[in-house]
Amino acid sequence: MCAESTPRREVVTGEPRRVRPLPRYRTQSEIDEQTALGGAYVRSLMRSQLRAGLTAFTVLAVVAGTLPLVFAALHSDAVVWAVLGFAAYPPLTLIAWWYVRRAERNEHDFARLVEGRPAQ
Repeated sequence: MCAESTPRREVVTGEPRRVRPLPRYRTQSEIDEQTALGGAYVRSLMRSQLRAGLTAFTVLAVVAGTLPLVFAALHSDAVVWAVLGFAAYPPLTLIAWWYVRRAERNEHDFARLVEGRPAQ
């Protein structure tokens, strides 16, 4: 057999594939089109964020509201300044930390709902 009788290999390529857009989930389209169901989803997110904010505000009001009672019971200026300078900040920091975590969790749950991913 000679070298000319063997067929030469050719690379066959097709048309370039087009990237398909990601399918829009029903929930996302409901929100984008501002239907009644989409409005219910958004209101649900707003209610959960409002609930977290009101809870944080209530705890803050209780903590700040009891400070004058603590000051009246302590008859020492040094202790009052110590409470204001040191003891008041850890509860405030914890309230803020809880609120941020709760708000992020609400948004994450809402995004998961919109994207159609199952709950964990």
